[in-house]
Amino acid sequence: MNRIDRISAILIQLQTKKYITAGEIAERFFISKRTVYRDLKALEEAGIPLGAEPGRGYFLVEGFHLPPVMFTSHEANALLIAGKMVEKFTDQSVSRQFESALYKIKSVLPEKEKQLLADLHTTIQVFYSPAAEPSPGYLSDLQLAVAQRRTLTIDYRSQYKEEHTKNRIIEPIGICFYSMNWHLIAYCRMREEYRDFRIDRIQSLKTNEEVFIPKNRLSMHEYFSRLTKEADLTEVILRFDKSTAAVLQNIKYYYGFVSEEKIGDQTEMDFLVNDLNYFGRWLLMFADGMEVISPIELKNILKDLIRKIRMKQE
Repeated sequence: MNRIDRISAILIQLQTKKYITAGEIAERFFISKRTVYRDLKALEEAGIPLGAEPGRGYFLVEGFHLPPVMFTSHEANALLIAGKMVEKFTDQSVSRQFESALYKIKSVLPEKEKQLLADLHTTIQVFYSPAAEPSPGYLSDLQLAVAQRRTLTIDYRSQYKEEHTKNRIIEPIGICFYSMNWHLIAYCRMREEYRDFRIDRIQSLKTNEEVFIPKNRLSMHEYFSRLTKEADLTEVILRFDKSTAAVLQNIKYYYGFVSEEKIGDQTEMDFLVNDLNYFGRWLLMFADGMEVISPIELKNILKDLIRKIRMKQE
């Protein structure tokens, strides 16, 4: 990226939030802080009203706004793919808002880029069908509640037992996506403990006027760190041949996948597992292309399962 393009991009970045630090700019563009200071000085000399606050960063003086009316082909393509993902992996409360924003973006694109997006629209597809029915449009309300720190009143149907609790007052701390579902992490006043609520199981939701004080509540990072420490998880290390590793790419995330590393022509994968017996039964499908590195207990479980299978077939 040449300097003129970088300075223009820095101006756009300054409009994305109230304060931007020199470190954030340097990290995004892979430049030194000294170069950042020179670029910011160039913006000031061009008449851009910049301010700075020690300990917080740089900002544009209130009232100044320069809409980004030009997009590169790569940026426009990225927006198209993002739209396809939003449509499949969120609910209508988010997808409709994204669609509205995308229309506004398309309106300022040059004719050439508009035609490019139109041509690409039918050539990019995301094939994903969630196992559960999508929630009736809660994601946008939940985002606002998290940002505004407002309590929520929900009716919730438990995932593992036939339990339907009503009028639970919770303090939302964050939203996350894992195991192919959206989850709300919140402090439940009824249980007096943190809970993981699968959003598609929320039967009704009301945002309250009450604003809670989060100082005595865990952050999302702290919640998952504590969960990992408290959970009875076993680390499993497996080594797969090339063809078996390729088959696993779309399903390993359902079984506690953490990371992987290429070792020669094999792939070593790390999992965190809470039930070795269940995990072992799943692994039987790939036994001819897989080696258990650890733990020994899993090796013994697989040997026992294979022995029982052989006995059944004799």
